[in-house]
This record gives sequence, structure tokens and C-alpha cells, in this order.
Amino acid sequence: MELLRPNLPDDWQDATVLAAVSGGADSVALLRGLHAIRSRAKSCLVVAHFNHELRDEADGDERFVVQLAAQLGLECVVGRANRPALARRPTSGVEESARRARYDFLRATAAETGARYVATAHTADDQAETVLHRILRGTGVAGLRGMRRTRALAEGISLVRPLLNVRRAELTAYLAELGQAFREDATNAERRFTRNRLRHDLLPQLAEHYNANVVDALLRLSRLAGEAQDVIDDLVTEMVRQHVCFEGNRLRIARAELANRPLYLIREMLVSAWRRQGWPEQAMGFAEWELLADLLASDTPSGCSPRMLPGGVRVARQADELVLERM
Repeated sequence: MELLRPNLPDDWQDATVLAAVSGGADSVALLRGLHAIRSRAKSCLVVAHFNHELRDEADGDERFVVQLAAQLGLECVVGRANRPALARRPTSGVEESARRARYDFLRATAAETGARYVATAHTADDQAETVLHRILRGTGVAGLRGMRRTRALAEGISLVRPLLNVRRAELTAYLAELGQAFREDATNAERRFTRNRLRHDLLPQLAEHYNANVVDALLRLSRLAGEAQDVIDDLVTEMVRQHVCFEGNRLRIARAELANRPLYLIREMLVSAWRRQGWPEQAMGFAEWELLADLLASDTPSGCSPRMLPGGVRVARQADELVLERM
């Protein structure tokens, strides 16, 4: 599949690529496409399948992927989840726990096989659903960019999404042309999952009643937000360099000149520094970031009483700086 080639890293031909294959149409198309173009390259292709053991058909999916890999002459590595631990969680918790378990497996397998890249089969439709989901939950510019085409997965290992500009219908057409079978996941139709309700209910309604090209509109929004965020990231990187001092589990942020900076950039600077420390972000909402930005940029009296933020981070404002320390 030549659609893949422009969306892969320049050096992929000389690297080991780990393809994440569930057995569904998208991932099978990814595997067949990578295998087709790999025949003219030096790269080594390895198949990775993670069995969540949450569905009766899961073992059948595993057998299908193992057999497909064997037919293509490829190594296949299989991982299995801790089914009882996942099943005890609520629906939203199961989704997140399953995702984390899958990525832990991919990260470990990439390290074991010497893979430089892990390829997943996220499509343009997945991207549109992600952007819409984030809009509904509330997000900023960074969230509107959706999934990145590439991101670091571990030291020396990158996650790549070479199908991110390819529509799902194109992939099923490609598989039909090849006569390639794939597995159907019945849970993809279950409305108890938010992603499925977006895919099967909300997006079709938006297309029918508001904008027939809603997916294209969401993809365009994602691209424009990504371009804007790239500019913001460069500005924030420089602000962190100028104003933030990292001292173990403590941050000292100089307040000089920050009063003249837009609050949006100050918030982004704080998020960047927080992430660099590896502090937990889950409970940090807009109100908390706004509070920190206001403490940095406002002219309220110095020496404000220390307060605790989520994740056990203590913040105190002094005359010329803001000090954050994880207790």
C-alpha cells in the first residue's frame, strides 16, 4: 500500500518495525501494507498481538493473527492481559486499563525485538472521533490537534501512526481487493462505550443534519490546531528555559516579565514544567492551572499562604518567584 510510504519515518527501511495487529480490518490492512512495501526495503517487520481476554472471540482473534503472520513469513509475539483485574473495573476503567496494558506490552516487545518503531492502525476516522470526543469533554488547542503521527514510546522507540490520513473505507476496499479476511469485533457496536456512541450515533447525526463533511471538518481543525500548537510549543520551550529552575522535586519559577505574557502561554509553560517533573496531571483541571498562572502573573501581595495542589504538590508565592514542591 503506497499510501503508507510517505507517512513512515525516513529511516524506517533500515529499522525493525513492530506492527500492532488486533485482527480487525484496520490493523490487518496496516500489516498487509507494511509487508507489501517492506519487500523492497531492508526493514525487519515483526507482528505484535495483545489478547485482552475480555471477549469470547479473543482467542480466535489471537489464532487468526498468529496464522496470518505465519502465512506472511513474519515473527509474531503474543501478550495476554490480566483478565480478572480488568473485568472488575467499571466500563470506562476497563477501556483505560486495557489501553495501558496494551501499550505496556508493545513497549516491552519493542525493546525485546530491537524495534525502533511501533506502528499502530489509527485512521483518519479515529482522529476525527478523538477530536470530537475532546471537544465534548473540554480541551485546549493541544487537545484539538488529536493524535500525533509520531510520539516517543520509550527511549529509542517511537510510536508511528502511518494511516492517520487514510479513511477506514479505503482500508476495507484495499482488503477486499486482496481477498484478505479480517476479524469483526462485536464490542465495536456496543453503545456502552463512549467512542462507539460517537462513531455510530453522533457523527452520523452531525453528517445528516448539520454537515455532510463533518469528518473532513474535524480533520482540518486537527491539522490547524497542530500547526498552531507547534508555534506555541516553541514559545513555551523558550519560556521554560528563561523562567523555570528545576531543583530535584522542586520548581522555582521567576516572575520577572511574566506579567506581560499572555495567560495562555503562562499556563502552557506551567504544564510543560509540571510534565517534565513527571508529576501526576489527572486531577489538574483548568481551575488549578488558572490559579497557578494568576499567582505568577498577577500583582496580588507577595507571600501568599502556601496551598496544596492535586498530586501532593505544595505551591507558595514569594516576592519574585513561585515555588512548587512535591511533598
